[in-house]
Amino acid sequence: MGDGTATATDLDVQLERYRVELTGYCYRMLGSSFEAEDAVQDTMVRAWRNHEKFEGRSSLRSWLYRIATNVCLDMLTAGNKRARPMDLTESTPLARAALSPRPDNTWLEPMPDARVLPTVEDPAEAAVAKESVRLAFMAALQQLPAKQRAVLILREVLAWKASEVAELLDTSVASVNSALQRARATLAERDLTGADATVSNPLDEEQQKLLERYVAAFEGYDMTALTALLHEDAVMTMPPFDLWLTGPEDITGFMTTLGAACAGSHLVPVAVNGLPGFAQYKPDEETGGFSPWAVQVLEISDGRITGFHCFLDTKRWFPLFGLPLSLPLDLDVEAQTDQVQEGE
Repeated sequence: MGDGTATATDLDVQLERYRVELTGYCYRMLGSSFEAEDAVQDTMVRAWRNHEKFEGRSSLRSWLYRIATNVCLDMLTAGNKRARPMDLTESTPLARAALSPRPDNTWLEPMPDARVLPTVEDPAEAAVAKESVRLAFMAALQQLPAKQRAVLILREVLAWKASEVAELLDTSVASVNSALQRARATLAERDLTGADATVSNPLDEEQQKLLERYVAAFEGYDMTALTALLHEDAVMTMPPFDLWLTGPEDITGFMTTLGAACAGSHLVPVAVNGLPGFAQYKPDEETGGFSPWAVQVLEISDGRITGFHCFLDTKRWFPLFGLPLSLPLDLDVEAQTDQVQEGE
């Protein structure tokens, strides 16, 4: 009994070592935070049940990726492609802005960095990992057929050899190379060189100052200051609503009309999708404190904010990020920030 328990504990420890990187892989495959965590849990359960059949012909890591790939491919047979609002509709002028929600499974979902980015010592490897969970790249991945998606992630993001991917997918090296070529061509058509491509890892001094100015402008609800920070083609999205706005005039116009209740908000920094982000709490008249309103994800380029994405389903997102569901009126922002970062 003692030996069996020790073996089981040892297996638990071995499997747990791969949880973060497997979650990152499943998240890139599925585009959903919660589906990714479900897929990894399913992978772990299958590995547990079948461990006696695992004969060590490949590494434990390769075997887990094979299981995870099969789980993800099964989940993707429904054909749902998660998207951003700009992937589905045309930009709406502020004068015609309407808040029309779509079902949860429509949207590409945000993800805390800590759940999908394992700690690595190589700065180049860390940079690739961050870039590969950014919203623009994730949205592009969703346009690929499932097996092409798997090949591209395994080859380009995780740096597997073509022969290793072929073995994992039970196919030929030629087939893997062909799938990779087609996937690269599709991504090239989507032009991922703009948007969030120049966010450095870690953020440089100029980007840090930009974020400080953004926090001051947003918390002060200073639309003149905010306009100065927004790129002329900046985009604002608000899933689960399919509305998206373009340009500082429409964005700030929305914030002072339909979004006017956000005045007086507090922002708490979060690390999300390899990008700078904030948990937004807005004033709550009932409690006298602050209530969750959005997880904001910012894309920045050349000293300006190019993307301003607000994920509004706070009952799902705030617990995922380890964020409290209320803040007191006498808020110590610095202490709150430290608490969130320690939780990550």
